[in-house]
Amino acid sequence: MRLHVGCAMWTHPAWQEYQPVPAERLRHYASWCTAVEGNTTFYATPTRNTVESWAKQTDPDFRFVVKLPKPITHERRLNGVEAELRTFLDAMEPLGPRIHALWVQLPGSFGPTELGTLAGFLRTLPDSYRSAVEVRHPAFFENESAARQLDQVLARAGAEWVPFDTTLLFEGSAESAAEAEARAKKPRVPRRTRALSEFPIVRYHGRDSAERTIAGWQPWLDIVVAWLHEGRSPTVFIHTPDNASSLHLARRFHDEVRARLPELEPLPEPIPTEPMTLF
Repeated sequence: MRLHVGCAMWTHPAWQEYQPVPAERLRHYASWCTAVEGNTTFYATPTRNTVESWAKQTDPDFRFVVKLPKPITHERRLNGVEAELRTFLDAMEPLGPRIHALWVQLPGSFGPTELGTLAGFLRTLPDSYRSAVEVRHPAFFENESAARQLDQVLARAGAEWVPFDTTLLFEGSAESAAEAEARAKKPRVPRRTRALSEFPIVRYHGRDSAERTIAGWQPWLDIVVAWLHEGRSPTVFIHTPDNASSLHLARRFHDEVRARLPELEPLPEPIPTEPMTLF
């Protein structure tokens, strides 16, 4: 019974006290969390040497959910991207089993009329990789027929639908500049809670207040516990407007699930950062 939790990144200025060695920030992060969103790969494909360093700092069961590059998903919209995809997968290859899923985040303008393109693209992905798709077009959340068609496309490919739960973020008024900025950048769509595969992935966005963030994820506790009882192995990513508190909140989410399911495998103990003494 495994629940993986993580954040949108593995380094943050607020976490420096937990990551005293800059070259080993990922190793320290991986002692706090068991998964990470690979958002940086959206903007640039890293060198193979860089990816090899990621592999060296993490155990084989650590989960990277790596976002496909922007040219593939947003500029070319999945059309004629064989060369770009091959270059990306070659660079990611050193991660091996750590690649939990290839994350296909689609632009908000990618709608139901392009589902044939999505289906064709998913068929081109190597069988050795799991895939997960995030959509933002309102029709997939407001039109039952469009949602059902997307479900069918994903199910045929063995892919998961990644929900980004921003309902709490848009509740009431923004209470800080960080919350206002997050609202300007994040999609405002209804919460979606149905898993399609053995490995559901959830992105949950909270608020500046840790208390509000924790209160807002209560529905996900029930859902994740049910998934675990069903034999699924979910991954949950915790976001906040500035993400400074997300490292601790991700562990808090796991703790709250484990309080309901004591048999759940615990998270690793964070690497000590204080100097050891003889006494």
